Amino acid sequence: MKLILASQSPRRQELLGKLGIDFEIQVPDADEQMDQLDDPARQVAAVSLRKAQAVRSEPDDVVIAADTIVVCDGKILGKPQSPEHAAQMLRMLSGRAHQVMTGLTVLHGCRQESCTEITTVHFKPLTDREIARYVSSGDPMDKAGAYGIQSGATMFVEGIEGDYFNVVGLPLCRLYKVLQTVAPAILTAD
Repeated sequence: MKLILASQSPRRQELLGKLGIDFEIQVPDADEQMDQLDDPARQVAAVSLRKAQAVRSEPDDVVIAADTIVVCDGKILGKPQSPEHAAQMLRMLSGRAHQVMTGLTVLHGCRQESCTEITTVHFKPLTDREIARYVSSGDPMDKAGAYGIQSGATMFVEGIEGDYFNVVGLPLCRLYKVLQTVAPAILTAD
């Protein structure tokens, strides 16, 4: 039995390492498109399921996949497509609350569980200069909602309600609970 993380995200790899379980990485080739008119929480869980199903694994392997989005006023904010798009997203988040949703799937043989963890994040009002400086750092370009709570956007966050690790990209407590249900042997394997 091996644990496979279906993600190329260095943040997810680092977070999963905190559980003290050895794992392999496979980068899934899965459709990540979402419909702006459908429920974001359901959609992000469906994307995580598609990612988990896209990796090659043996029946005894445990596959973990996740997908993270930012939702503001019902609008899904994925990764920015350009620096201008990143600045537009940050202006939308400025001075208000938004939700970070991570769809999480664990597959183990014929057992599977998909769920969505939601954390509310409160941003302080941002000046145009703060936005421009942050965007020019390049940090927002590979992150949902155009920011990394664990990096350059730390000073924008006035508070959160929920799991901090969810905002980084992998809700560790929820993941641990799902593993206890779907694949408890992986937690005790040497």
